[in-house]
Amino acid sequence: MALSLRLDHARSWIEIERVYDRDALAELLWPERYNAAYALAQLDDDAWLDAEFFTAKSDSGVAVVCHSRGGLGQATTVSGPAEAARATLQLHPGYAKTFAIASPHHIDAMASVMEFRQISTMLRMVVDREHFRPVRGNAQPMLAAHTDLVNLLYNTEGDPVHYRPDHIGEGCYWGVTDEERLVALAGTHAIGRRHGIAIVGNVFTHSRYRRRGHGTTVTSAVTEALLQDVNEVVLSVNHDNLAAIRTYERLGYRPVGDIAEGSAIRVASTLITTLRRWLAHRRSPIPGREVVGS
Repeated sequence: MALSLRLDHARSWIEIERVYDRDALAELLWPERYNAAYALAQLDDDAWLDAEFFTAKSDSGVAVVCHSRGGLGQATTVSGPAEAARATLQLHPGYAKTFAIASPHHIDAMASVMEFRQISTMLRMVVDREHFRPVRGNAQPMLAAHTDLVNLLYNTEGDPVHYRPDHIGEGCYWGVTDEERLVALAGTHAIGRRHGIAIVGNVFTHSRYRRRGHGTTVTSAVTEALLQDVNEVVLSVNHDNLAAIRTYERLGYRPVGDIAEGSAIRVASTLITTLRRWLAHRRSPIPGREVVGS
């Protein structure tokens, strides 16, 4: 009996629960906001109903896992201690197909329940209103009516891309045209107006029109438009894309660390996940919470 008590006392426990308090979630996500920007954007009224948030309290701190549907399609965002995040994902692995967003130290935790089709560790950069240096050009805003032009440009290199009019209309997209042909474009992955942070993405220039400054022009235009509504704008760029990094630095962006991003498929067994969840519910004295050992 004494031995059992000592072992139980020595073991650490992780308490997991579904959370509906948006202010509490924002407080947890804010310290990691540059990598958790997509999750913060899901706290906006128009995105909240399409997201599920779980927290995992451990001796190391609190992890947050968000499964959502939105601009990136189905996505999973992870923040906080890796072991607590792993425990949450093993009970709530999310969608069959997802886009994973986390810090690099979360990759192993995510890999415990998903298989990456591709995963990249990229440089995260941020700019705010004070440090933004716009570059003026001939960019123009893209509207829902321009959706066909947007899809035509994004599909020029053979990758199947299909944006709907609501993607363009509800986001922030700016492009450069040449004789009515769209040749360069930048847009957004998410806009979190509630907490003042947005994510620039989908920066692309047609191969025949590169090295003419169009990428700088459209990125500047999107960033400037976003900074009218939010305080900070982030983006991701490959470490070896030195030209793009210099472009973003010219606009006032600065590096703030690395971020892991990639598409994945769930490989966690439904039966094992259900059993783990049942055991975790039994261990918890509080209804609605789950407890696992680490």
